[in-house]
Amino acid sequence: MPSDVSMPVYKIPRSVLVVIHTLDLQVLMMERARQPGLWQSVTGSLDHPDETPREAAIREVFEETGIDARAHHLSDWQIENRYEIFLRWRARYGPGVTMNTEHVFGLALAQCVPVRLAPAEHLAHQWMPWDAAAEKCFSWSNRDAIRLLPARHGARPARRDGHWM
Repeated sequence: MPSDVSMPVYKIPRSVLVVIHTLDLQVLMMERARQPGLWQSVTGSLDHPDETPREAAIREVFEETGIDARAHHLSDWQIENRYEIFLRWRARYGPGVTMNTEHVFGLALAQCVPVRLAPAEHLAHQWMPWDAAAEKCFSWSNRDAIRLLPARHGARPARRDGHWM
């Protein structure tokens, strides 16, 4: 007999963090709509178990900023952060889920580009120097990722005929 009761849909405890930056290390920061005063880079959970972190990063960047990550240099930094999910957000996850694994990416743009925020997610955005962006973050993992930019900048991608290599 079919049930009219829907099963709850829980968030997957695997997420992405995408640090969007220019080649001169300007970083895009966004203020959270549900927590005014808290600033961050692009973040989000995988939508389904078969979605790869790279696919989630491309999707989240577009949903939150309107930027097509496929048109720029998206790099997997091969960093995974494992952390305890804040108590206030645990109800979104399945029973007993307390930890999240975050995959870190960088999205290098030639220059600052216009941003189209998702109003339900962010109130404002700002491009700022990497060190100021790191100080503005509320998340330790976001701050630490941004602080890696100067070291990673030495190996910035090359361009040939207007395309990323």
